[in-house]
Amino acid sequence: MTEEKNKKGAEGEGQKENSLPPIDFMTFTLSLVSSAQVHLGLIPNPVTQKTESDLGAARQTIDILGMLKEKTKGNLTNDEERLLDYVLYDLRMKFVEMSKTNPKS
Repeated sequence: MTEEKNKKGAEGEGQKENSLPPIDFMTFTLSLVSSAQVHLGLIPNPVTQKTESDLGAARQTIDILGMLKEKTKGNLTNDEERLLDYVLYDLRMKFVEMSKTNPKS
């Protein structure tokens, strides 16, 4: 009976894994973007459903994206490079805007 439960549990996990998007550079980048947006208070935290800002965490995530851009220079497709350029510009502008309105966050 335990073996049957384990088999059913593994099947359920496989179904969950299949529903997730494939991991590629763009998916990874967008996951970091979502994290930065949560920290900027642009979207609610998916766990708490609260919208709060943490500019320090937002800055760190934006810096990670910037580091990723530098470390992958020359190794990205045109689409990946455009995405990274766009999201970095957008997040940096939003960070500056949020810093002006919430200097203590």
